[in-house]
Amino acid sequence: MTFEPRSPLVVPQGFTDRPREVFRHLVEAFLASGEPVGSRTLSQRLPLTLSPASIRNVMADLESMGLLYAPHTSAGRIPTEKGLRLFVDGLLEIGELAPDERLAIEARMSGSGQRIEDVLTQATQSLAGLSRCAGLMLTAKQDSALKDVEFVAIAPGKALVIMVSEDGQVENRVIDTPPGLPVSALSEASNYLGARLRGRTIDTARAEILAELDGNKMELDVLTAKLVAEGLATLAGPEKVLIVRGASHLLDSQVDLDRIRVLFDDIERKADLIRLLELAREGEGVRIFIGSENRLFSLSGSSIVAAPYANAQGKIVGVIGVLGPTRLNYGRIVPLVDHTAKVIGRLLA
Repeated sequence: MTFEPRSPLVVPQGFTDRPREVFRHLVEAFLASGEPVGSRTLSQRLPLTLSPASIRNVMADLESMGLLYAPHTSAGRIPTEKGLRLFVDGLLEIGELAPDERLAIEARMSGSGQRIEDVLTQATQSLAGLSRCAGLMLTAKQDSALKDVEFVAIAPGKALVIMVSEDGQVENRVIDTPPGLPVSALSEASNYLGARLRGRTIDTARAEILAELDGNKMELDVLTAKLVAEGLATLAGPEKVLIVRGASHLLDSQVDLDRIRVLFDDIERKADLIRLLELAREGEGVRIFIGSENRLFSLSGSSIVAAPYANAQGKIVGVIGVLGPTRLNYGRIVPLVDHTAKVIGRLLA
């Protein structure tokens, strides 16, 4: 398994063996319970023989390093985002998936005859269920063979392009139409593109159609040719598909409802979420994004664990991951995400 730290590990001065052990056990206890951790709890967990008073002194030192803070006036402490980053990059012990979890992931995705879109959706749903968080998938839009294309006027200067694929999917796109375009041009454009795209994908037919347009080799007037070019550009434009499954699990994550509302708003801003997931495409391993390190989650206090997956040619074509509170069980979720990404890669190959 490849896990990519965000940056070279920076260890605060004074972070020696004893503070490291106290800090590690405190963070592990916090990630397991979601509650502030006190000196008495740590004294029961630590392999070191330390009194609660000594532990409190170490916790105070860790707080001065910016690694811990007290959310209220109790004696308990929780890690700051800086502390979580230090833990994730330097102290996290990544476990192995249980055999039944591996089988659950592979069985959910390996149904014969499934379209790739269905496989990816099942992978996202499976990851959401196993992690009890929201599952995320960023992938390129699948280019299916087309059955029909039609242009329909919907308003002055606007037309709807209706695209029907051979597998029954229907997509609608709104485009601008040239001023003065006659109604008959919509039918001409529909017939022209329909004849050339039927039974083919946009990618395979696009170069041929553009060559015809550039060489004036078709019997279309100037305005209809512009309409065809606009429609083709809209249909063939690069597009990323964001799949989100299991967002309702976030309601069970013991994060206050105000933050959950903000998080749901973050998810709705899909363009920002896509840009964040794109960062995970830059490496080969699992990436972890924590809280306000990213502007998108500066208010909701959330984390993403994500990994890229490749196609049969070894090219990175998408990202799968988990979105949840910063107190994720990283040691379990990192291998979940990693294994799911590898299964997808095997299926695509």
